[in-house]
Amino acid sequence: MAEKYELQEVEVWDGNMAAAHAFRQAQIDVVAAYPITPSTPIVQNYSKFLADGYVDGEFVMVESEHSAMSACLAAGAAGGRVATATSSQGFALMVEVLYQASGMRVPVVLHVVNRALASPLNVNGDHSDMYLGRDAGWINLCSFNPQEAYDLTLMAFKIGEDLNVRLPVMVHQDGFISSHTAQNVRPLQDEDAYKFIGDYKEVDPMLDFSRPVTYGAQTEEDWHFEHKAKQHKALMESVSVIDDVFKEFEKLTGRKYNRVEKYMMDDAEVAIVALGTTVESAEVAAKELREKEGIKAGVVGLRVLRPFPLEELKDALKNVKAVACLDRSAPGGTLGMLFNEVSAAMYHSENRPVINNYIYGLGGRDMTIENLKEIFKEAKANADAGKLTTPLQQFSGLRGPKLAFF
Repeated sequence: MAEKYELQEVEVWDGNMAAAHAFRQAQIDVVAAYPITPSTPIVQNYSKFLADGYVDGEFVMVESEHSAMSACLAAGAAGGRVATATSSQGFALMVEVLYQASGMRVPVVLHVVNRALASPLNVNGDHSDMYLGRDAGWINLCSFNPQEAYDLTLMAFKIGEDLNVRLPVMVHQDGFISSHTAQNVRPLQDEDAYKFIGDYKEVDPMLDFSRPVTYGAQTEEDWHFEHKAKQHKALMESVSVIDDVFKEFEKLTGRKYNRVEKYMMDDAEVAIVALGTTVESAEVAAKELREKEGIKAGVVGLRVLRPFPLEELKDALKNVKAVACLDRSAPGGTLGMLFNEVSAAMYHSENRPVINNYIYGLGGRDMTIENLKEIFKEAKANADAGKLTTPLQQFSGLRGPKLAFF
C-alpha cells in the first residue's frame, strides 16, 4: 500500500513536476522510460516517488525510447494502466511503436515535452516532435502552462481508457517554457484525483496465456483498409468522450477546458491561431493592442490537435477578417501544418478570412509580445485590404534578411 503524499492547496511546481504528480495519482501499473531532456524530470520524479514508497506500480528503466514504448505497449496489452514521457529524438525513436499502440488500441498515456528535432542538435522547445507524431493515430491534448499539464494528464487516462475510445493519448507541453517554469498549481488531493480517473476498466487482456491469439498480424490489401478505417472512426468519435471528461473535470475543479479555446473573439476582426505557451503570450498582446491602439484582436488556441476540431475552429473564426496561423516547426518545403489545417477548416466558410502563415520560435527562439503585436498589425492590414498585403509565409523573429515565401 503506497504512502500518503501530503499536498498543499497550492503547490509551486514546474510542468514536469506537475506531470509527475499526475502520474503518481493515477496509480499507474507500469512506467517504462528512457530519460531525455527536457522530459527527464517527469520520470526521474516518478522513480523517486516509487523509491520513497508513494507508488505501488513498477518503474522499468529500459535501453532506449523505442524500448520504453514497446514495454508500455506490452504492459498495456497485458491489462495494465501504463504511461511514459519523452521528447524530441527520443520521440522520433518511438514513432514506429506509436503506430503499433494506436493500431492495437492500447490506451497508453505519453507526456511529450516538446523539443526541436536535430540536425542541428538543440535541447530547447519547439513543436517538431508534436508535428512528427500528429498522424500516428493518438489523441493529442495540448497544454499552455504547468497547471494544464497536470490537469490534462489526469484527463488523458480517463479519456483513453474509456471503453468507447480505447486509444492512446499524448499530452503536450512546451519544453523549458512550461516544463521548467515554476508556477502556482492547484492539485487535487490523491483520493479525489484517483476517483476522477477511476479504476482501470476491465477488458480481456490481449496477453492471456489461457486463450492465445495473434495481434499485429499481416493483413495486406484484404483487410488493412478496414482496420485503419475503424481506427479513424474511433478517433473521430472520441470527441464526445473528450467533451464529457472536460465537463466532469470542470464540475470537480471549476477549471473549464474546450477543444478550441477562445480569447476576446466575440468582436475580433483579426486573430492569431497558435499552440502551446504562445497562446497566453498572444492573449497579452491582443489585450494591449485593444487597450492602446483600438485593434480588435483575438486569440484562438487549440486544446485538442487530434481529433482535429474542424467545425469548432470554423465557428471560432467565422466573423474575423484576417487570421495569422503560427507554426513552431520547420515547414520542410511547404506551408506550416497549422496553416494548412486552419485553411481547410475555413475552406467552406461563408465569410472566409484572409489567412497567412508565420514560422516562429524554432529551437527555443523567444516569441516576444512585440513580435506578436507586429503580427496582429500585419493581419489588420490584410483585413483592411481584404487581401494579402504580406507574403503568404514569413519567418518571424529570424536574424538577418527577411525570409518569406509564396
